[in-house]
Amino acid sequence: MHGIARVLGVDTSLRSTGVAVVDASGNRITAVEYGAIRPPRNASHSECLISIFRGISEAIERFQPEAAAMEGIFFCRNVATAVVLGEARGAVMCACADRGVPLYEYAPRRVKQAVVGYGGADKSQVRRMIVSMLGLEREPQEDAGDALAIAICHVHCRTGLADLMPDPI
Repeated sequence: MHGIARVLGVDTSLRSTGVAVVDASGNRITAVEYGAIRPPRNASHSECLISIFRGISEAIERFQPEAAAMEGIFFCRNVATAVVLGEARGAVMCACADRGVPLYEYAPRRVKQAVVGYGGADKSQVRRMIVSMLGLEREPQEDAGDALAIAICHVHCRTGLADLMPDPI
């Protein structure tokens, strides 16, 4: 990677989608902004999906990332939960496709491996490592922290061995 690369990380859920933007230059990764898209409590299912689409679209317009990354599908015992997560992921995919930003996905274990060095790490270990890696003053909110971890994973895969880089989805 030459110069500064900007990556949008997304941790998808219907009611609180984590969003993070990081810049990478050489071995240095800097958090540009992070937070969550939270539709109003009384928002309908479809209103939540359009909030995700608009929030991701606005982040792309504002920060102009060269790529976006999100966590891949994981095993879910509850079919209804899996469907809702799939729909939220679809809103993110559509926003990225609409804005011409390639989107990559990473397995949860791969994200933990990239950040902590161990695919079985727990969420608190990941958040503490994010604080250390990015020089943050405090731990980010959970969804924002997950989005930062996903963006960091993409940077590490992008700057590492070519066979680590997945094809865009």
